[in-house]
Amino acid sequence: MDNSLKGQVALVTGGTKGIGKAIVDKLSNAGVQVIVTARTAAKEITNGQHFISADLTQRESAETLAKEILGKYGRIDIIVNNAGANLSPGGGFSALSDEHWINDWQLNFMSVVRINKALLPTMIEQKSGVIINISTGAAKQPIWEMTMSYSSAKAALNVYSKALANEVGSKGIRVNVVSPGVVKTPLMLEFIDNIAESSNITSDEAFKAVMDKVGVPLGRMAEPEEVANLVAFLVSTEAKYINGTNYSVDGGALPTI
Repeated sequence: MDNSLKGQVALVTGGTKGIGKAIVDKLSNAGVQVIVTARTAAKEITNGQHFISADLTQRESAETLAKEILGKYGRIDIIVNNAGANLSPGGGFSALSDEHWINDWQLNFMSVVRINKALLPTMIEQKSGVIINISTGAAKQPIWEMTMSYSSAKAALNVYSKALANEVGSKGIRVNVVSPGVVKTPLMLEFIDNIAESSNITSDEAFKAVMDKVGVPLGRMAEPEEVANLVAFLVSTEAKYINGTNYSVDGGALPTI
């Protein structure tokens, strides 16, 4: 990794735990001024990181965030739209209410659209910037029993990201997608425990069921840092000709190239 990130200003949403925290730490260690946002603060914010509390499912949050970031730093170089979660119950179409669909789409799709819309004008004025939208392998390989509404929102995010990359590439802004598979995060471990409880099986049995369903040739979950490493590369000048691409970090789970 080169020194191109030193002194840049980045926003990482959902940055207090799991993949988001790993990305925050990686960028901070590379000399980036990182603004972290989540609903609740982490126990510890280090390395000069700037925390802003925000509920990204609320329409006004993006504008409030943008105002505070630009008021304090005057620029934005990197946006990592990491906040997201599978909020809905399993069980397929009949288990999902309108509210389930709306909640998944608000958090996993509309929050990204709003953050980018609020901050892109500054990137366009700067004639530079990088946006990374964190998606999921489930957007290409949905599991109807577990991820129907979540997968559909993330699939929309993939299409939106490609369209946005085509629109703003000529303005000096790159947009790429990173799609993790099964990652060892608090949310994933909670998801597995919920499956275990609802199915009356052990957590180990639930983990095996998920891994068998997804089919990971490497046979393990990813560590959050393994996703963060790719994000750090993609936002650096070493990746300055990479735009409009979706990268899988899934241990080989996606059955196609």
